[in-house]
Amino acid sequence: MSALHEKFASQIPKLREERQTLLKGHGDKQISEVTVAQAFGGMRGVKGLICDTSLVEPDKGLIIRGIPILELTEKLPEEIFFLLITGELPNEAELKDLQKEYSKRGKTPDYVWKVLEAMPKESHPMAMLDTAILVMENESEFRKRYTEGMKKTDYWEPALEDSLNLLAVLPEIAAGIYRMRYDKGPRIPRDPNLDWGANYAHMLGNDDEDFYKAMRLYLVLHSDHEGGNVSAFSCHTVGSALSDPFYSVSAGLNGLAGPLHGLANQECLGWILSVIDKFDGVPTDEQLEQYAWDTLNSGQVIPGYGHAVLRCPDPRFVAFIGFGEKYCADDNVYQTVSKVYRIVPEVLKKHGKAANPWPNVDAGSGSILYHFGLREFPYYTVLFSVSRAMGMTSQLVINRALGTAITRPKSVGTDWVAKQMGS
Repeated sequence: MSALHEKFASQIPKLREERQTLLKGHGDKQISEVTVAQAFGGMRGVKGLICDTSLVEPDKGLIIRGIPILELTEKLPEEIFFLLITGELPNEAELKDLQKEYSKRGKTPDYVWKVLEAMPKESHPMAMLDTAILVMENESEFRKRYTEGMKKTDYWEPALEDSLNLLAVLPEIAAGIYRMRYDKGPRIPRDPNLDWGANYAHMLGNDDEDFYKAMRLYLVLHSDHEGGNVSAFSCHTVGSALSDPFYSVSAGLNGLAGPLHGLANQECLGWILSVIDKFDGVPTDEQLEQYAWDTLNSGQVIPGYGHAVLRCPDPRFVAFIGFGEKYCADDNVYQTVSKVYRIVPEVLKKHGKAANPWPNVDAGSGSILYHFGLREFPYYTVLFSVSRAMGMTSQLVINRALGTAITRPKSVGTDWVAKQMGS
């Protein structure tokens, strides 16, 4: 039994009791109202989900298990996964135990590579990642245990097994896809002496120690973002039907592949590169301000600025800017991103149409990847996926432990709404 398994098992009775107490004492009380605009607008802002792993506060940004994300930037991704599930950071022994679990589980089945090699050469890397995960469903302990018959209270155990097995191989699969899809040469074996994030960088083919640090930071910052974003919500919905973690994470990644969810960082980077191309280098303050106005006056948006929830600079962006200042200060792309951060919010305030003129994480993440030579834009969402899988699987495990019901909100027709509104 792993240390993670043991710690979470010890917490479950109290978590179940807390949930039952709330349901018994307050189950008929209202926590949200829904407006017509929200019903037609993607349920934005409707309080209808329980997510204990993380919270996004409008004036603070991402908080993981009560800890602001800026206090976690020096942690390893393995520590974040442990924190997501248990609510506690691992001690040294628990961290080493989790790393050993990853190490012993970290070999991708040969049949996965055969399927990927059979795909069209021009396949999108996200389609390849999703295919690999679905193919690996053959390994699901949850499906096997459910077929054999198990108690509902035990659902979380094979869900955790599947999650660990999936997370252990995700960097290897993702790196293998990168090297295969972009003709980078043969796959690079994992290094047993490296941690999860550094191994991903190593298997991509870049053993720069600073890139190791960048990869760890990237995986930490993108790990979780409440339960209502498209990827987390899709994963949760599919998992609530007791589909195993392979099916569920696959569903979440299908949502992450959408342009409105997972492509933002490459769109942001594309705008930055267009600025550099326009001015043949880092623009002056005056040039950048005018370019921003030209973008807005043409009816376009400045990618990466504005967020549906945040009303402050995204602390994840702040973390990337701080990293860039330390490791990429002489890079034209980083310098432009930094200058945009200083100038564009003031332009947006004068423009008057942005509720939040501050940058989100996507405004800075692409520039770090670009600096370290990772310049194949369609691959960026795969990196996002490897990180976000930690949040999706941790939420799955917790929900199976607590017996969360199948997701089944009530829908109504447009004619019903019209009648209710007296139209």
